[in-house]
Amino acid sequence: MASTASPYGLRAVNELGGLPYAGSTRTFLIDPAGYNTNIFNGSIVAINTSGYINIVTTNGDNSTPFPAGTIGVFVGCSFVNAQGQTMYSQYYPANTASVQGSAITAYVIDDDRAVFQVQAAGTLAQTALGMNVFLNAVQSTSTGSTTTGNSNTAVSISAAATSGYAFRVVGFADVPGFSTVGDAFTDILVKFNPGAHSYSNATGVA
Repeated sequence: MASTASPYGLRAVNELGGLPYAGSTRTFLIDPAGYNTNIFNGSIVAINTSGYINIVTTNGDNSTPFPAGTIGVFVGCSFVNAQGQTMYSQYYPANTASVQGSAITAYVIDDDRAVFQVQAAGTLAQTALGMNVFLNAVQSTSTGSTTTGNSNTAVSISAAATSGYAFRVVGFADVPGFSTVGDAFTDILVKFNPGAHSYSNATGVA
C-alpha cells in the first residue's frame, strides 16, 4: 500500500486512448559544454532558447506555468566518457561535458498524449478524477537519487478545475498491495494539459 512517500517521477504507462506504451522516445541534445543540473529519469524537461534540453524549474500551476518549450519526460541519456567509451545512463550527471566534440543525447518521451503514473504528495480521493494537478515541488539538481538515477518528483494534492494547472488526472494506479484510491500517498495517472506541453502550445520557445 502507498502508506509512505516514495515518489519516482513520471512513468509512462499507455496512450490516452488505452494503447500500451511501446517505449517510443525522441532524442534531443544536452549542452555539450555541460549543464549544471542533474536530470533524473522521470523528470520533466524543456527545450531552452539555445535548442538544448533543461530540467523544468517551475511547478506548473497557474502562477508558475511550465515554459513553452516543455517537451516531455526524460528517461536517460548517452555520452562519451574520457576513455572514449559511449556510456548509457539512467540520469544526466550535472556538468557532464562532451568529449572530443561528441554529442550528449537525451532520451525523452515527447508524446503529448502519453499517460504517466506519478505519486501524489498525500491523499487523493475518487473526486480528483478529471481534475487538474501540478508538481508538489520545483524540480532541481537534488530532485532524485544519484544511486538509482530516478526522479523523486511528485504531484500536489491540490486537485482542482483550475485551467492553468499542468496535468489532468485521468485515472488511478488502483492495484491492491501497491496503491488504491485514497491511500496516504495515492498513485495516479495523468497527462499533460493543452498548453503545458510544447506540441499543444501555440507559443514557441522564446
